[in-house]
Order: sequence, then C-alpha cells, then structure tokens
Amino acid sequence: MSELRARKRTWSRENEPFEGPLPGLEVIEWLHDKVIFYAHDQVGRAWYHKDAPAKPYKKGEGPSLMVAHLVSAKFGWLESPDGKKSARVVMSPGKNKDGYFTSDEIIAQAHTAMDILDEYYPGYEHVLIYDNAPMHLKRPEDSLSARQLPKNTPKDGHNWGIEVMKCDAKGKPVYLPNGSLEKVKIYMGDAQFADGSPQPLYFPEGHPRAGVFKGMATILEERGFGNMSKVLAECKGFKCAPPAIDCCCRHILFNQPNFMHVETILETTCTA
Repeated sequence: MSELRARKRTWSRENEPFEGPLPGLEVIEWLHDKVIFYAHDQVGRAWYHKDAPAKPYKKGEGPSLMVAHLVSAKFGWLESPDGKKSARVVMSPGKNKDGYFTSDEIIAQAHTAMDILDEYYPGYEHVLIYDNAPMHLKRPEDSLSARQLPKNTPKDGHNWGIEVMKCDAKGKPVYLPNGSLEKVKIYMGDAQFADGSPQPLYFPEGHPRAGVFKGMATILEERGFGNMSKVLAECKGFKCAPPAIDCCCRHILFNQPNFMHVETILETTCTA
C-alpha cells in the first residue's frame, strides 16, 4: 500500500520541509479502491425443482460499470457533509465507451478529494492510501530511469527516446486501425549533477550530434567516473553479483541519487 499525505507542505523554523503528522492534529486515513460491476454477474449455483425446465442465461460478462471511491473509518465515504460534493468516480470502462481509468483520472480524483478535505475537514491531517497498481505508481513520462538506456551514443541517423502512448486533444489514447495503441517517442528529462546543476542527457545546440542521446557511458564520464568504454553496459539479466557496485554502467547509473528517487505523479500531486 502507498500512503500519500494530502496536505500542503509545511516548513520548520529552520526553513526545512516538515514531514510526519502535524502536531496536535488527528490523522485520518482514507482508503482508495475501485470495483467493476457486470450486467451478467450471477451466482454459479442455485436450487431448482427437479421438474424445472432448463433456463438459458446470457453469455459473456455484459455491460460494465466501474466505481472508484475513498472511505475512512471516521467519516465514511469522502464527500461533503451534505453529500453534494463527492470524490466518487463512476464510468463505463471500455475502448468504445468512457475509456479506461488512467493515471490522469486518478490525479483528477485526488484533486477533487483534497479540495473537499481542505474545505470541509481542515482540522485534521489526511492520508490517502492507494494500492500498488501501475496507474497509481506512474511517474512523469520523461522521468529519469536507467532501465533501457543504451550504453553508447546512437549511430548517425538514429536516436533514443522514451516510447509513450499517443493521446488526442482530450487526453485519450489514440488507437491504430488494428486496435493497438499508437506510440510516439519523447526525450528523457534532464538529470542533475551532485552540485544541483542540470545535466542534459542529449547533446546541446551547437554540438555535431545536437539533440542526440549521449549514452550511459558519456553521462557517467561527465559525472567523474572516468573511462567507461571497457565497462559492461549491463550484467546478464541485470543480476549484478553482490557486493559489486561498479560492475556495469546500468548498475552505476541506477544507483545515482536522482535516478533512484523519482516521485510518482500521485506523490507529487498530494504533497505539493
């Protein structure tokens, strides 16, 4: 389970961000979950009279309805006291219906929940608890990750980028004629050096390979790791034998602080 503190960030007398429960405030935990109901849901066993005729039933699950909500032991469903405002989301999932419950819908629901909590329950510290579903753990699409980076700079005429699904003007996924998702490539965001200054991962304007991904070896050399040309790109299956910490480029980069600690979109939203 992931716990997200849905409150504005506070600061100590030393001008440091304050973490943990606010002094003197009761902590209210809100559990998030969702369920899908199907029109043809039915109990598989039942009692029938021995002379009763066979009764056909509809095949398939039928139309569906999804409900996502947050609930606490103290207040029940997350809504205003008069019930006019609610964090509940109801939709008909499906490619030809309302689409699917994406990370964007999760973030929108979190904003609605926090607005209700700020307006009607300001005397408490609130914690939103989500399970570890992929949509809850989604990071910004250009987030740093050492997972699939090439070791060397791509050859002329080629480049490396993050493959993401293409969305229309309404933020909905775009599908190809065969029903698969259409993909596009974007640049990975800048990293940071130890002193906090930005480290672009693509060669800058004016460079002979401007806009091309540098490669892990160059990125690590810029960080002071020396000549990386003879270091493996990745140990087999990325199963590095402990206690090695510099066995391959991917292991070294994977353990760099700003590659290790990347907040999810949900975490950033709830702690902003």
